[in-house]
Amino acid sequence: MRNAKLFFCFLLFFSFRLEIGRGQNNGKTQVNVGVVTDVGTSHSEVSMLCINMSLTDFYSSRPQFQTRLVVNVGDSKNDVVGAATAAIELIKNKQVKAILGPWTSMQAHFLIEIGQKSRVPVVSYSATSPFLTSLRSRYFLRATYEDSSQVQAIKSIIKLFGWREVVPVYIDNTFGEGIMPRLTDALQDINVRIPHRSVIAPNATDQEISVELLKMMNMPTRVFIIHMSSSLASRFFIKAKEIGLMKPGYVWILTNGVIDGLRSINETGIEAMEGVLGIKTYIQKSKDLDMFRSRWKRRFPQMELNVYGLWAYDATTALAMAIEEAGINNMTFSNVDTGRNVSELDALGLSQFGPKLLETLSKVQFRGLAGDFRFVSGQLQPSVFEIVNMVGAGERSIGFWTEGNGLVKKLDQEPRSIGTLSTWQDHLKLIIWPGEANSVPKGWEIPTNGKKLRIGVPKRLGFTDLVKVTRDPITNSTVVTGFCIDFFEAVIQAMPYDVSYEFIPFETPDGKPAGNHNDLVQQVYLGRYDGVVGDTTILANRSSYVDFTLPFIKSGVGMIVPMRDEVKRDEFSFLKPLSIELWLTSLVFFFLVSISVWTLEHRVNPDFRGPANYQASTIFWFAFSTMVFAPRERVFSFWARALVVTWYFLVLVLTQSYTASLASLLTSQQLHPTITSMSSLLHKGETIGYQRTSFILGKLNETGFPQSSLVPFDTAEECAELLKKGSKKGGISAAFLGPYLRLFLGQYCNTYKMVEEPFNVDGFGFVFPIGSPLVADVSRAILKVAESPKAMELENAWFKKKEQSCPDPVTNPDSNPSVTSIQLGVRSFWFLFLVVFVVCVLALGKFTFCFLWKTKGKDLWKEFLKRDPDSYINDIDKCLCSREMPENSNRATNGVELRVRNIS
Repeated sequence: MRNAKLFFCFLLFFSFRLEIGRGQNNGKTQVNVGVVTDVGTSHSEVSMLCINMSLTDFYSSRPQFQTRLVVNVGDSKNDVVGAATAAIELIKNKQVKAILGPWTSMQAHFLIEIGQKSRVPVVSYSATSPFLTSLRSRYFLRATYEDSSQVQAIKSIIKLFGWREVVPVYIDNTFGEGIMPRLTDALQDINVRIPHRSVIAPNATDQEISVELLKMMNMPTRVFIIHMSSSLASRFFIKAKEIGLMKPGYVWILTNGVIDGLRSINETGIEAMEGVLGIKTYIQKSKDLDMFRSRWKRRFPQMELNVYGLWAYDATTALAMAIEEAGINNMTFSNVDTGRNVSELDALGLSQFGPKLLETLSKVQFRGLAGDFRFVSGQLQPSVFEIVNMVGAGERSIGFWTEGNGLVKKLDQEPRSIGTLSTWQDHLKLIIWPGEANSVPKGWEIPTNGKKLRIGVPKRLGFTDLVKVTRDPITNSTVVTGFCIDFFEAVIQAMPYDVSYEFIPFETPDGKPAGNHNDLVQQVYLGRYDGVVGDTTILANRSSYVDFTLPFIKSGVGMIVPMRDEVKRDEFSFLKPLSIELWLTSLVFFFLVSISVWTLEHRVNPDFRGPANYQASTIFWFAFSTMVFAPRERVFSFWARALVVTWYFLVLVLTQSYTASLASLLTSQQLHPTITSMSSLLHKGETIGYQRTSFILGKLNETGFPQSSLVPFDTAEECAELLKKGSKKGGISAAFLGPYLRLFLGQYCNTYKMVEEPFNVDGFGFVFPIGSPLVADVSRAILKVAESPKAMELENAWFKKKEQSCPDPVTNPDSNPSVTSIQLGVRSFWFLFLVVFVVCVLALGKFTFCFLWKTKGKDLWKEFLKRDPDSYINDIDKCLCSREMPENSNRATNGVELRVRNIS
């Protein structure tokens, strides 16, 4: 088989020289150029045929040109050293003016050094490694696309689907490694993490490939970028399908190094790539390209034309144009003194034609079969890549990547409509994913056969309702309980995939806490834990080296202070409900009303007559008896009754208000915080407390509290004891608590109160490494749990038992509320007092007017002391007396006589 290929190549080269000879006329200058290629390989045959056809087409359409290229082939023998040897032989023996090739980037690395040393331009149509550019050789020109030029297309695909982790899989040589720096930078721009790199040796056996695939299977990342040769990719995917890495959930993205060489992969390898995405070099359709493909199929029906053959065709055309433009002067090599002890490379000499040819090559521009041909910084610059999806026995176009518009379904898509795209279906056509899945893979999942996540939990001394770590006395296993643990387990159940984990307490060998929360979070950054679950507060400084989920407990930092009863209860507490003004006003009106009633009733009512001391006591008795019961003295006159009724209403309102205020004063606590703000603590220099191992210490130091005034505590009981003592007795005046406020106030709701929230924090969140895809999935699961009845069940299970001492203000109002009673004053009753006063004035005014009218200037006092014989009340009194006599017939006669005598 090998001899057959060699015979075919020699026959090809012989026919090639014959065709060139036919195109030459007398007087045409022959210019030797070299082609370094792996003779006998399929890609070499395609390239040489394209070079042959390029020269034939070029000179047949330009018979007036004065130069004719003569191709000299150097066999690199599929070896790096062989390529260098072939190039040296071509320059030394044939004095070629330029070299086309070689095929691989590794071979090109050595040829670039030779070309730079001898000033012979090297034009490669297949060496794509970006490392070749870093050599900075003026005499190396790349008539193809650099591998890193497709990085932006790969970046756009990953960004479109929102994948957060990617694993590159590449061949272990210059070609494979060359793309990695640019790929890493591009992925970092969109915050995509590369947790692992899988490197495959060029000559790796199937067993070695299987070992690497098993490593990939055990990783949580499910997005892989493949950059290797087509032949190695074929073996790689066959093994991947056998092991089970082509199932739903996996994402494979192939670079153009694989896609452009698909024609060389057998049918089994193509079928194993079902559902894979790929970046393909885009060749714009043209009339010349269609005609060339038709000629190719007619002349070489058994050979597949690829993009590298088109680039070889265009590179040959460019070289022919540049040599014609450079002219035929100075086509010699400078002489080298071979008598000296020089190396074979130094003995090549310097091409006098090289600088001029390099200049003309750099300026060549034309429309080739592969597109616009123009060297920019020594290489071709792509602007479009085609995105393909491997389906069935080949690839299917699903869109394009353009430098200006990104991912689009069609190249003619208007830029205006691109700005309104919202889903991946607006950018790309329908995609069949591995395993014939229709839904977009998440790109990350916990492998069922992988290791469990190591979840760190804090070892707490206090507030164990959140996290509590104990040891089973029988099995000596770790038992972790608490609200945070139950909430995390509920979140894991809400995840779209299974997550295996184990809780590892952050403790010393003797069971004590191993550090504070900052130390625990740092363990995730150091890779000792895969996450942290517990009462870990979300802080900005922590988020610089770990990622937090959404908070599952939202709270700030509150300042807790003791409550003090402002009411002083003593022997004079009964006077406090009414103000002194109201007491005096009420006393004045007591006597005013009593004297007014006595004045109105004295001349007509026997109950208000008698000796002077009896009448004075009646006035006092009537005044004060109206407060508690109806007086035994009857009131007969109309105005006296109107005045008494008005006064009774005032007394009723006043006594009821007094009773309510006194009851509130004596039975309710008027609680007020001892401290109202953090600024007052700073001003007074009070001692304050903070929870040990908490971030609050740093916040307090930043605020200005000296370390000497800060007292740490571990448990809620210890905090309450310090607050009870106060600063003067070795305790604290206030305490600062984070999201533990609910637990503390639920336990001591009637004793302490939060008066201020000086520091804003987001509450508790779960901790994962930076870039972990678990962050987004766990955050979504937190929202699901928070919006479900499960969240309320967990709160009732862990917090209600602490809050039982604090009844619900809606369903069970507090029997001893903290209220502030208001002392009653004259202002609250002035209208009633005014009404009583007006009635009193009217009654006394009418009485005075009538009395003066009847007496007509007589002795007023004597007349006032007499009984009014003309009053209608006398008849009423007699009637009442006659009714009472039968009922009281058993009374002594002297009793009746005494009453009559008193009345007279």
